[in-house]
Amino acid sequence: MKRHLAALALFVCLVVWGGPAATYAEEAKVLVSPLDGVVGTVLEVYLAELIERARSEEFDLLVLAIDTPGGLVSSMTAMVNQILTSPVPIVVWVYPYGARAASAGAFIVQAAHVAAMAPGTRIGAAHPVTAGGGDVPSDEMNRKITNDLAAQMRSLAEERGRSAEVAARMVTESLSLTAQEAMSRGVVDVMATELEELLVAINGRKVVVGGRKIVLDLSDYEVEHTEMPMRLKVLHFISRPDIAYLLLMLGIYAIIFEILSPGGFVLGTSGAIMILLGAYGLRMLPLNWAGIILLIAGITVMVIDLLIGGMGVLSAFGGVAIIVGGLIIYRAPGGELLRYSMTFVTGAVVAATGFFLLALWAFLRSLKTRKASGQEGLVGEPATVVQACNPDGMVLCHGEYWKARSADGEPLGVGERVKVVSLSGLVLLVSQDKEEDVEDGG
Repeated sequence: MKRHLAALALFVCLVVWGGPAATYAEEAKVLVSPLDGVVGTVLEVYLAELIERARSEEFDLLVLAIDTPGGLVSSMTAMVNQILTSPVPIVVWVYPYGARAASAGAFIVQAAHVAAMAPGTRIGAAHPVTAGGGDVPSDEMNRKITNDLAAQMRSLAEERGRSAEVAARMVTESLSLTAQEAMSRGVVDVMATELEELLVAINGRKVVVGGRKIVLDLSDYEVEHTEMPMRLKVLHFISRPDIAYLLLMLGIYAIIFEILSPGGFVLGTSGAIMILLGAYGLRMLPLNWAGIILLIAGITVMVIDLLIGGMGVLSAFGGVAIIVGGLIIYRAPGGELLRYSMTFVTGAVVAATGFFLLALWAFLRSLKTRKASGQEGLVGEPATVVQACNPDGMVLCHGEYWKARSADGEPLGVGERVKVVSLSGLVLLVSQDKEEDVEDGG
């Protein structure tokens, strides 16, 4: 009997001792990062780094605050696959107010384990287009690309238990939805204004990660915010389609200036750096070489027009060639979801071209102007012989005494008015001033 009472007392002590500890769950670790800008190689690399960090540091949840106009099909597909195979559950949240998950961004949202939107945001418009915003030129190719992307969108929505029909219409009909509309039509799972509201809303939600169902336990959590490292921010900036094109154009302008007015190497060096940065950005994008050829041809034509003293007609054609080059440079396969601001590109090209033409015109005009200072400025100036030149002597020019030599070998007497023909070192080559003789004779 005593042994039973002792065992019971021990059991009660263990329950009492262990009870309070069992009621406190370990804090869930949540990693939060923005995912902004054009969907391309850099965002693809950054997402892979985020997922690897979340896995290695044992985070329980990865939240991506997305705001993107779209991007490359290849990068979008890679990012979707990274999310689908992630060992850590991922929430893709269209945030902040005014953000969008357009085009390629809509696919990334549908791939997420939890799709969320903040009020005042939008999603959709995922129909394949060219970089300039127009339809894919070939009807047959347009239909193939559209059907393929629509099937991919349906597959993602079905995988996550969302409305496959509405999601597919984002591709086939360029459907764009507000946050409220997306919620009511079953395209996203949660609406949340702030991060805390989002985490409360998805607490206890069941998701499938790596083929197994897990429950998100966010009753107690710890949030860590992170951002894209500077090295990737720089690469992301120069890989923007508009920035890459402008860097290449300005670099070519700078190289031309350096060739026409050598010295200092500032323009040449900066031009080479801009061309390298622009080329790197273009390497990350689906490139159409016809656009590059038009860019170079347009700049070449404008330079030729100025060199031959044209009326500006060739320069106008050159400017058009540069703008058209920007319109078609990203039309190669792979950029069907890539959009960029043609208004920005056109305005920047016109402004840069106008500045280049004005500066080059001023430079060429200065080459035709007679030197007004230094020794070269003495050429053509009148002088008075103060020591007979037979053929060497001395003259007075601009209040200074100069060694002089008769340019044609004819003797020149003291007091005779002469004109400086050229210089030979510090010796002035002079000849009789015919204009002065005519005036005296008159």
